[in-house]
Amino acid sequence: MSLTTLFIDMDAYFASVEQQERPELRHKAVAVVPMITDTTCCIAASYEAKHYGIVTGTRVGQARRMCPGLHIVQARPDVYIRFHHAIVAAVESCLHVNAVHSIDEMACRLMGVEKQPRRAVEIARQIKRTLREEVGDYLGCSIGLAPNRVLAKVATGMQKPDGLVVIIPEELPDRLYSLELTKLPGIGPRMRNRLHRHGVRTVRQLCALSEQRLQNIWQSVLGRRWWHWLRGHDLPDIPTHRRTVGHSHVLPPNLRNRTDARKVLVRLIHRAAARLRNMGYWARQMMIYVTYIPQGKWKSRAGLGLCQDTLTMVEAFSTLWERCPQGTPIQVGITLFDLVADNNASLPLFASERNRVKLARTMDILNARYGAHTIYCGGMYGACESAPPRIAFTNIPRLDPTEM
Repeated sequence: MSLTTLFIDMDAYFASVEQQERPELRHKAVAVVPMITDTTCCIAASYEAKHYGIVTGTRVGQARRMCPGLHIVQARPDVYIRFHHAIVAAVESCLHVNAVHSIDEMACRLMGVEKQPRRAVEIARQIKRTLREEVGDYLGCSIGLAPNRVLAKVATGMQKPDGLVVIIPEELPDRLYSLELTKLPGIGPRMRNRLHRHGVRTVRQLCALSEQRLQNIWQSVLGRRWWHWLRGHDLPDIPTHRRTVGHSHVLPPNLRNRTDARKVLVRLIHRAAARLRNMGYWARQMMIYVTYIPQGKWKSRAGLGLCQDTLTMVEAFSTLWERCPQGTPIQVGITLFDLVADNNASLPLFASERNRVKLARTMDILNARYGAHTIYCGGMYGACESAPPRIAFTNIPRLDPTEM
């Protein structure tokens, strides 16, 4: 075994981009939020803010109390996407980017002499220099080098910020024993609790288990893969199937009424349908939900047949909306699920249905060419600028105007 992967994790990405763009925020505690209100949560925090215990998910009101001098900044997804593509290009000039895993994470495959630890470290340092020189001197990253992608990602979290950690095969699995279970990717609170129920409370105990025991705990072959990953084995990725496409939006105070909530939901359907087509999927089911003040949630679902067009989805939504109860909505959302890939889908049987698909794809082309919202459903009139794009850390961002 040898090193195979160089993994890059940008440090406090959204907050660092804001500090790069706005020098007056540098060396200051900064929290990035989806909207300026104390009732929402921080989606990113600078390291200066993290010093006060502010992390992703901290309520803004609580964050202000934890750090009285905190700078609250509203998120600018288009700026983060632009920086993301500049970062990928800069890394690509040093080493081929094999896979982009999220807006702030990417992996590079090491080949030939690049697998040697000394040469791999030289490349990692070159990447750090290039990022600072070509993208921004306030943008730091942590780089992990390891014999597989999972451990390379683990290495990025072992020294932050601006870390550079090498895990060589000869050190495994002992090198991992000091880590907490939740420092391993994919082991969140729920999986940690499951491991605890099986008597596993440390990484050392995890590594001591057999393949079969790990499979039993995970209740899937993923457990066996973990046995190999922890020992540095480089396994091929398993092809994945997209399960859902969805969007949600917390309504600002001026839109917390039934009429505007409906417009925003049509806007979300418009975006979700465009994403669905762009990714090459069809949906059989749609779920709509509304969360109310002070509490309560309504949700309803509709069958779509095998659908890819916006108009059919809006019509199905309109039928559901008639049953939506009165109240003061604070959040709305849509999820398309039971997805089928293009290569497994048959075109609609009737000409009218096929024409709707053609219309939807023509809308995508025109919006991509002339700008988002060049053509859209009338039901979202007045809400085109609502529900701006959000970037989940687990999703790869796009510059496609249908996403904007």
